[in-house]
Amino acid sequence: MRDLFSRAGTGPVIGFRLFCAGACAALAVLASTSYADSIGQPHSTSAAQSGASLVLLGTAGGRTSWRGSQSAGIASAVVVNGQVYLVDFGAGWLRRYFQAGLGAPPPGRGLETLRAAFITHLHADHIVDYPSLVLFGASDGLAERRQKLKVIGPGSRGKLPPASGGNDGVADVVAPEQPMPGTVAMTEALYRAFAADINDNILDSRKPNPHSRVDVMDITLPAGLDVDPDRDPAPAMAPFEIYRDENVRVTAILVNHAPVYPAFAFRFDTSTGSVVFSGDTSPDPNLIRLAQGADVLVHEVIDTAWVDSLYPKPRSAAEEAKAHHLVHAHTAASDVGAVAEAAHVKTLVLSHLAPADSDPHRWAAASQGFSGKVIVGRDLLWIPLVPAAPESKLRAGSTP
Repeated sequence: MRDLFSRAGTGPVIGFRLFCAGACAALAVLASTSYADSIGQPHSTSAAQSGASLVLLGTAGGRTSWRGSQSAGIASAVVVNGQVYLVDFGAGWLRRYFQAGLGAPPPGRGLETLRAAFITHLHADHIVDYPSLVLFGASDGLAERRQKLKVIGPGSRGKLPPASGGNDGVADVVAPEQPMPGTVAMTEALYRAFAADINDNILDSRKPNPHSRVDVMDITLPAGLDVDPDRDPAPAMAPFEIYRDENVRVTAILVNHAPVYPAFAFRFDTSTGSVVFSGDTSPDPNLIRLAQGADVLVHEVIDTAWVDSLYPKPRSAAEEAKAHHLVHAHTAASDVGAVAEAAHVKTLVLSHLAPADSDPHRWAAASQGFSGKVIVGRDLLWIPLVPAAPESKLRAGSTP
């Protein structure tokens, strides 16, 4: 881990490996969970008309239904002065959106306050309910919008990733003519797939064409950045701006979720605080650079012991490939605290939980190496962003 932090430009990190291990770690996370319980869960938009808050809509990670769990798929929101900025479209995000009190009461209203939406990467668990924005949006407030909703996400990988374990034959891929579409192409394919319903809604119910209400954009990488997604999908780089309005500035950076490319982390800077979303990633120096001095870091986490129990040895080739991805393309609970410490964030929020279990005992190791507050995320949790002292405010990409 030491090389990772040095590459990020944060200098060596000394003396916190194994910090607060065992029972101390469990107590630290339990205490933080109690703090989270006291934050509250407002269920009306009046609670979000001023200031800024982080809202966890869904906290489950992974391309599975998580039978036995009540958690929705990964989705979060930053609420600033009553305007909502969505990150990812996991399973059940729209229902959680309204349960969280983010939209006006029905009928025919609710999404007027959704200002922009951002997609970290194009794995299914982050976009599986993206279609609901288009298909249900016209009935839930999109038709009443005065300006287009911005949807900003990754572009195309450009080529198929190599087969796991080596090339043992021609892979049976789908859509070989366009096997790795980006956000714009995916959206257009979605319109075509559901054209019967969309056109019926336009002609029979006089609803607008979704093109007139949603403006979809692929993220353009900075000029001069040369990326080989097969060798290094997240080379060292500076954060770059992808969105700005009167409430928020959003910057992005590539993170390593190989073989997925592009995969992004996002930072939201507001007048009252900053929050960073890791997206899916292994411990990454680019993320540490993006998150420098942030008030809140929302970071994915995986329990590697659970992976071992899910795929006991000896493993088949397919099981080995899946276990390798889970362990090496994500961040273990025992590593996430060190990432947060290197980024000098105040609060670490665990989300994209794999497995989808918010029991703080499972995630106790997350406090190892981190001197700040740890919160185990759960659906519908509101976390207010508190203004930092002027001397401690850091912009994305700056160093302390």
